[in-house]
Amino acid sequence: MGPRRRSRAAEAAAAVLLLALGTACGSRLPESDFERDDRTPVPARSDGTPLRVGIITSATSPVGGNAFTGPRDGARAYFDRLNARGGIDGRRVEVRLCDDGGSGVGNNTCVHKLIDEDKVVALVATTALDYAGASRVSRARVPDIGGQPIGAAYDTWPHLYSIYGSLAPRAGTTGWDGKQYGGTEVYRYFKREHGARTAAVVSYNQVASAAYASLVERGLKAEGYQVVTEQVDFVLPNFRAVAADLKEQGADLVFDAIDTHGNAQLCKAMDEVDVEVTAKVTNVQNWTSTVPEDYEDAPRCRNALWATGSSRNYEDTGHEAVREFREATQGLKTHSQWQLEGWAAARWFTDAAESCAKTGITRACVDDFVNRSEGYTAGGLLLPVTFERLPEPPKTRRTCLSVARWEDGRGWVSQGDMNSTCFDVPQLSYQP
Repeated sequence: MGPRRRSRAAEAAAAVLLLALGTACGSRLPESDFERDDRTPVPARSDGTPLRVGIITSATSPVGGNAFTGPRDGARAYFDRLNARGGIDGRRVEVRLCDDGGSGVGNNTCVHKLIDEDKVVALVATTALDYAGASRVSRARVPDIGGQPIGAAYDTWPHLYSIYGSLAPRAGTTGWDGKQYGGTEVYRYFKREHGARTAAVVSYNQVASAAYASLVERGLKAEGYQVVTEQVDFVLPNFRAVAADLKEQGADLVFDAIDTHGNAQLCKAMDEVDVEVTAKVTNVQNWTSTVPEDYEDAPRCRNALWATGSSRNYEDTGHEAVREFREATQGLKTHSQWQLEGWAAARWFTDAAESCAKTGITRACVDDFVNRSEGYTAGGLLLPVTFERLPEPPKTRRTCLSVARWEDGRGWVSQGDMNSTCFDVPQLSYQP
């Protein structure tokens, strides 16, 4: 399978998280800034000194509690298990956490502390609402491994490696000439597998929400759907009116660019007016075990929830790598797909560090390993991840998809194998 890039699920998560907030990816740097090698030496041989890694998370942010903590919790669980088994080449992994508060100022403070003061060998599972310090991480040539691409940073700067990979040049300019590209695989899936023909897109009358809804609409139309657009007031949304119109229009699918609370209210309204759809499609951020609580008042809509992403369903305990994740995280109150992806990011760092053990686990060696990634899967947890600097954006891509459906009593049930649910789809440009 060919290289992958930023997933549609990541774009959806980013749009929902940024509904009421603007983001910045740090100031642009001249190309000469990439020539300085600021990588701090790390002990070359195994002398028992701990390996420090940093995890930056917007644990407290304007978006709300626990919105960003999944990747952090998954990565910590992996490192706890690794240390219990002896660490890496006899060295314990020492995790340094930093909560940036969801602000650019806080993010820059975390970057300075972890890189300049704690001298971490790498960042892992970064999940930042405003990754303002991305350019500083890149300039210091510290590998940032398996981060969640909430903003555009991972398609902008070298030495930053999204959990989903990237094909962009990453030389200080976002994507290609400031534009990023995403495929239509999600829409192709529901058209091919479920015969869907009419799709509704629900958004707020708010800039980020409306912009993402417009992108979804373009993708649906490119796949031949009849599209119904629904917009509600951000402050006083009338979801019952939207639900009534969805019923009248006979929508097969419902996509959205609204937050979790809004989705719960929309689902409740859909149940109240007896709307039946093939799928209420959500994204990887909402692929969690809290569905029964989040959608408590909407049993019919709840059981029509589908999630799509680029990693193996955290409920697939028949798979060895998933089973290891679940056994190590059984003490957590909830489980989520973002936790699994954080676990995969920690495994990625570990694989890189172990490959460097003989010559010295340095920032440079770890960075080289990740940068050369061709089809990395974290033992089957991820769809193959690749980084390839293409001079021009691809017009089409062969893209695979992980799909799951919620069923009361069973949880998230996988729909086919993610490595064979693949489509050749057009790539549409959008402005991040």
